[in-house]
Amino acid sequence: MALLRLATRGSALALAQAKQVAAKIGDAELVEVSSDGEVGDKARFVRGVEQALLDGEADVGVHSAKDLPAEIPDGLAIAAVPTRENPSDAWIGAGSSLADVRESARVGTASLRRRAQLLARRPDLDVVELHGNVDTRLRRLAEQELDGIVLAQAGLRRLGREDEVSFTLPYEQMTPAAGQGSLVLQTRADDEAAREEAAKIGDATALRELTAERAAVALLEATCATPIGVRASEDGDRIAVEAFVGLPDGREWIRDQVEGEASEAATVGALLAERLLAAGAREILNRAEEWSRA
Repeated sequence: MALLRLATRGSALALAQAKQVAAKIGDAELVEVSSDGEVGDKARFVRGVEQALLDGEADVGVHSAKDLPAEIPDGLAIAAVPTRENPSDAWIGAGSSLADVRESARVGTASLRRRAQLLARRPDLDVVELHGNVDTRLRRLAEQELDGIVLAQAGLRRLGREDEVSFTLPYEQMTPAAGQGSLVLQTRADDEAAREEAAKIGDATALRELTAERAAVALLEATCATPIGVRASEDGDRIAVEAFVGLPDGREWIRDQVEGEASEAATVGALLAERLLAAGAREILNRAEEWSRA
């Protein structure tokens, strides 16, 4: 087909991700779009890209999977998920482990998921709001006299800044956001040629893991402001899905894990969500929402 047009946001991380996709596909050019919306509204990260697809200005949209809402607009479809990067969260700052971080340390993050899990382990920490792109957050580590910040390891790796990581947070301490470390290639549902091109760099394991994670967050009715972590991990013909749901102050939380056939990834993710709901996740999430509005 003709030169494939890849729609992407213009941030440093989004462009780095899209360039990696373009290099794998070959014969592709980037189409930069803007993101509109308020801070904290993650859906703004995908709206411009999706509109470019719907308007015919691009053939494939490149998204960070964790930004993609559970509901996809009519006329669009997920065409492929490339090989996943490490989905872990990373600590940048003083310390060699979470236990080693000094008492009452100031930690920057805008994520309620990270806040909840940090305080669940270390209620003494002083967690402060920290917004902005990766470069901005790294700069503010020093400017705002923070002891540490928490970022996705995958984003740092894609930007070539992985050497700034002090330590990686283990999954039992910090369950990642659903889709963290994954990219989604989106096309128009009726554009078979673009879908076939995107599928050439797709990874079946990454797609099944993302499918399980998205099934769980959809049933939990999670939003970008919900303190939920979900991670799926495929091993052979089995897939394990773990999750964390908690209050932003870390005082109440639930963790659970289920396992099943990898070929039934969506069913396994939904089963985990059902178990969490039976254990009281809905009440915790409702209270977390009230907390975030206060």
